Amino acid sequence: MALSIGRHCARSRSLLRRLYSSSPDAAPDLPALQMPAFDHVPRPYAGPSAEEVLEKRRKFMNPAMFLYYKKPLNIVEGKMQYLYDESGKRYLDAFAGIVTVSVGHCHPEVVQAVIKQTELLQHTTTIYLHHAVADYAEALAAKMPGNLKVVFFVNSGSEANDMAMLMARLYTKSFDIVALRNAYHGMSPSTMGLTAHSTWKYSVPQGFGVHHVLNPDPYRGPFGADGKLYANDIANLIESATPGKVAGFFAETIQGVGGAVELAPGYLPAAYEIIRNAGGLCIADEVQTGFGRTGSHYWGFETQDVLPDIVTMAKGIGNGLPLAAVVTTPEIASVLAERLFFNTYGGNPVCSAAGHAVLKILDKEQRQQHCATVGNHLLARLRALQDKYELIGNVRGRGLMLGVEFVTDRVAKTPAKNETMMVMERMKDLGVLVGKGGRHGNALRIKPPMCFTLEDADFLVDALDHSLSTF
Repeated sequence: MALSIGRHCARSRSLLRRLYSSSPDAAPDLPALQMPAFDHVPRPYAGPSAEEVLEKRRKFMNPAMFLYYKKPLNIVEGKMQYLYDESGKRYLDAFAGIVTVSVGHCHPEVVQAVIKQTELLQHTTTIYLHHAVADYAEALAAKMPGNLKVVFFVNSGSEANDMAMLMARLYTKSFDIVALRNAYHGMSPSTMGLTAHSTWKYSVPQGFGVHHVLNPDPYRGPFGADGKLYANDIANLIESATPGKVAGFFAETIQGVGGAVELAPGYLPAAYEIIRNAGGLCIADEVQTGFGRTGSHYWGFETQDVLPDIVTMAKGIGNGLPLAAVVTTPEIASVLAERLFFNTYGGNPVCSAAGHAVLKILDKEQRQQHCATVGNHLLARLRALQDKYELIGNVRGRGLMLGVEFVTDRVAKTPAKNETMMVMERMKDLGVLVGKGGRHGNALRIKPPMCFTLEDADFLVDALDHSLSTF
């Protein structure tokens, strides 16, 4: 064992030296991979250089922000599933602005909807009537199952989850909330407590009344893919750490920031039953999984055949515009009428026009079925790579919400964090941008715009194959 650990440490040090010792401007030895043809010519860029932007960012912006890559990219233009840097180099975007660009960068129908509404009226707030907001609420409610028919518009996923927590506590008159380890639900003062990653937590009082239970992770969890066994931890927690009643339960069906971890089959039906028996509401966080991205279903929670009481959504809802929503039943929604509720930008006419355009495009271009077709092909090819490379410990996900977890030892499942960084750098040099996540930062997150094609999928896997072959 000591020899194995020593070899791994030596290997990691060697990898890091290779990653950081060369000049950032040194041109890598690239193979002859051919990016799919794409009919778009980027406009000439005359703005500040990457170095100038980086200097301004360091001087004037939030110092806690992070950047990908040794030499950060200055992205200046986007079109559908592609991005362009200041030199005009094209990149295949397999991360979609952190799973936010749904129908494609600068999709012409979204752009036109935004321009048309902007020319008429940019903002009023909900103290006046406006058809764009009401029409969009009606269209979004029509996409929801059951009696989930009342829509509250807000600005971000954090704000949506914050509001869902408030609703659950008001409706049930209980306070305790149950969430999963490895979950990410936001970074507001309240949702930071729901989130279960130390990376995203400050050392301030947080999470009062929030309890985290075992994560039903089929790859790393103690019960494998047996969802019902994991759910028992909820019952134990309610009996030991609460008054016996809870306000609600939050879960992503596929954990996004957590590394595209899909919850074990059968987990949500068992969990929902336990929560409802304790008087709580079930809240589905669809910030990343919603709007057909999983391919098999329009909403992630449908993959486990459950019906939540509250659904939160953001990111792809507006294709990059600041838009989010909370959808619930009329009965639950009525609790907020005990006082006045107001959101200055929630239901902004421009954002509503964009969100409505997104819904129409998803239907018109049949993006849910497209995600299923391309995602199944991509999964099959990634699993073939897993057979080829010991570094790949797990390939998982659905549709165009996939994860590839790297480990240095398949039995011990030792996170290969340094190797993950190298793979990302190499893929970027080859023209493919991916994300990373997971508690240890050792999982590639492959979550492209939903217009991503079969040819794009093949190019991504070929780039990953070459990147892994260089180790």
